[in-house]
Amino acid sequence: MLGAFAPKFAELNDDVLFGEVWSREDKLSLRDRSLITISIFMGKGLIDSSLKSHLINAKNNGITKEEMAEIITHAAFYAGWPNAWAVFRLAQEVYADDISQEKHGGIFGLGQPNDQYAKYFIGRSYLNPLTKPGIGSIFLANVTFEPGCRNNWHIHHATKDGGQILICVDGQGWYQEEGKDAISLEPGMVITIPANVKHWHGAKKDSWFSHIAIEVPGENTSNEWCEPVSDEEYNKL
Repeated sequence: MLGAFAPKFAELNDDVLFGEVWSREDKLSLRDRSLITISIFMGKGLIDSSLKSHLINAKNNGITKEEMAEIITHAAFYAGWPNAWAVFRLAQEVYADDISQEKHGGIFGLGQPNDQYAKYFIGRSYLNPLTKPGIGSIFLANVTFEPGCRNNWHIHHATKDGGQILICVDGQGWYQEEGKDAISLEPGMVITIPANVKHWHGAKKDSWFSHIAIEVPGENTSNEWCEPVSDEEYNKL
């Protein structure tokens, strides 16, 4: 930003401050440096776009929303209450996604990003296991889909029994079996999915959606993931 107007200042800023001082992680971690920097900015009343940049860095450096709220609350008694209000307004913007996600998942909670199965989903999904998987046990998990997210077509194979049960707990979603019309899902609905039936499920375009997925025990069970649900198919619903 200042390269043409003040090239030496820009050089010191980029090469010394961020290039050398911030990189001394053997002395202080990036997380600790973010904490110190934000506290100093707050104490001096420097509540501007540069502080917002440091708040973004702090989030990327591992400071959680809860920790940031505690840092600002603690510093408020030393840096001034009005300064704390101003910093909180910026912090809310930076941590908006975290705040939004906390509102979803229903009474069972959002859980963690469903990274293990992300390649079988369009959009982001989250998984909150409610029981531990094991031989002879029934596995239940709360699955949450962001708006527009859906899983690929898939089949729960079994030679006897098997399949899956979905209990809808929050938001609005879709369920569809191959060759049939999609079913609109709302909290309280229960979907029984027979074994060996090709299907998909997920959120509506403008709504988060959560369901409890129950794996029905059976013989010789396995899951087969198939092709994604195309935008053309999905947008017709």
